[in-house]
Formats: sequence, structure tokens, C-alpha cells
Amino acid sequence: MTTQRIAQRRLVGFATDLVVQSGDAAYDTPAELATIVQANTANTAFSLIWQMTVPAQQILAWGSGSPSQQRNQGYMWFYAMDNTTAFETGNLRLVIANARSTRVRVVKEQNDQRLHTTSFASTTAAQPTDINDMIALPEQVAFPKVGENSLMQLFYQTTLTSGGTIDVVNFSIPSTIYQ
Repeated sequence: MTTQRIAQRRLVGFATDLVVQSGDAAYDTPAELATIVQANTANTAFSLIWQMTVPAQQILAWGSGSPSQQRNQGYMWFYAMDNTTAFETGNLRLVIANARSTRVRVVKEQNDQRLHTTSFASTTAAQPTDINDMIALPEQVAFPKVGENSLMQLFYQTTLTSGGTIDVVNFSIPSTIYQ
């Protein structure tokens, strides 16, 4: 009698960027996120501002590339602002959670002052374009990858309000998709 061995499928990862529009229905426009941030400006706790449910047959991790190959890793940016007036200042948390949010892990927490330019003149001017001015986010291999129906989440804590109405929240955060 012979025993057959079935080769296990090897998952291959590729880099992508998660953006506002990647989010679930209640979190997929800059205006929706701005409304959530504005509603929580007086709250000193972290508030969920964006969420994406991992699609079927995919596994995701925050970050992409390797820190040992500097130009190969992903770079992130984020801003919350009263358009043409001022930036909101706070802390951004990248979180992974299972489908029911009973297991939640903070992957990274970053002060957002280094995640955008100093110009709030327009949404385009707020986005950094030079990777030397951006925060690197290599794949976060110290944390588990999340699979189908799990959640990729962003939480935000306001530390200094712009004094105005938050009009727009926008970001691009690298991640790795395994299929």
C-alpha cells in the first residue's frame, strides 16, 4: 500500500496599498471618515474610523516589503484636516481583529504629524510624494496575518483639534495580500 502525498499550496504575497475606498460600506469615502473623526474630536479615547473585511480566499498583513531593502518596503501617509485651514493632530493605530472583534491586536501606533506634509492648502498638497519624507511600513511579520472575514482597522485619537470642521480624511497604507 502506498501513501500519496498532497503538496500544500504555497501562498505568495504581493504588495498593495489600502486606501479609503478599500473600506467596508460605512467606511469607504473621505467624507464618511471625516464625519467619524469630527464626532470624536472631544473624545480622548481611540475611535474606530475605518474598517475593511478581508475578502474570501485572501490573507492580509499590514505593511509590505522588507526593512533590509529600504526601497522595497511600503510607505504610508494619512491626514485628517479642515480643508485649507488646518490639520487635526492625533495618533493613528493600525489594528487587526478576528471577524467578531474578540481578538484584537494593535500592530502600530503612529503620531500623525509625520504622516502628511505641512501644507493644508489642498488635499493634493497634504499628500507627501517623496519617500524620504514618509514613514516606512515594512510587512509586520511579528504579527499574525489575518484571513477571510477578519478585519483590518484604523483607530484614531485626537490630541489637538484644528478648531474647525474636519472635511476630509485620506490615507494610503501598504499591506501584503497572500493568495
